[in-house]
Amino acid sequence: MSAQTRVCIVAARRSTRRSVVSPFALLVLACACGFPASLRAQSPTQSGVSSSQAAVESADASSQNSTLPPAPTPQQNQSATQPPDQPNKQTSRILGILPNFRAVSTDVHLPAQSVKEKFVTASEDSFDYSSIFVPIAVAAVSYERNSTPEFGTGGIGYGRYLWHTAVDQTQENFFVEFIVPAATHEDTRFYTLGRGSFFTRAGYALSRVVVTRSDAGTSTFNFGEVLGSGLSAGLSNAYYPSAERSFSNTGSQWGLNIAVDALAFVVKEFWPDVNHALFHSDKSTSTPASSPVTH
Repeated sequence: MSAQTRVCIVAARRSTRRSVVSPFALLVLACACGFPASLRAQSPTQSGVSSSQAAVESADASSQNSTLPPAPTPQQNQSATQPPDQPNKQTSRILGILPNFRAVSTDVHLPAQSVKEKFVTASEDSFDYSSIFVPIAVAAVSYERNSTPEFGTGGIGYGRYLWHTAVDQTQENFFVEFIVPAATHEDTRFYTLGRGSFFTRAGYALSRVVVTRSDAGTSTFNFGEVLGSGLSAGLSNAYYPSAERSFSNTGSQWGLNIAVDALAFVVKEFWPDVNHALFHSDKSTSTPASSPVTH
């Protein structure tokens, strides 16, 4: 019996000694004494129930967590996001002196080439520092052969050969790689074959002057190369001496442009192999030509 209950009983006895208590008063007194005790008797039970429910919920949560797979470690996430290695890596320049911005490494799949990308590629092939070495060499050969007597001799004569050759290269790049392909929806990039025999790969590279890939990813006639080279040869008549402006000279220049590009495709096809042999590069850790490593 609690102290509060004993106090209530004593108060009740004192009340009965003084006067007669009505049943209503006794009821009120009993409620006042017994109700708090009943609350105290019930509260441990309720708290016990709550504790039991919390324990059950905690056990359920633990069982659910135990059935879930473990969270991946940071190393697993890093390895999952790494792209697969690409064989036969192309570089943006060949030996650091020849532009190679159009070459794409073997088995690399790229989205359709936008008009802006065509323009950027033509600009890189024309204005990159490595683009000057070919005009220097071609101008030297033309100067020694006296291909255009009107240019004269000496430093001034060689300078004329040089700027004419540089302009030839630049305007041909824009016709072949930008103007015509943008109109015909052609992909101007060179996709390396990278497998098969020497003759298979060489034949594939040579065929790229007449067969190319469209922006839709299908094979199509290479209007950019064939038509663009012809337009370039015709435009060159505007800044060469009048004696050189003949149909035969224009046709010869047209054929020479296509032949030079065909040879360039062969060089690009086998450049990863030559690069590996010369610099001991690891083909298995190569990257696409869109982000090349230069030598």
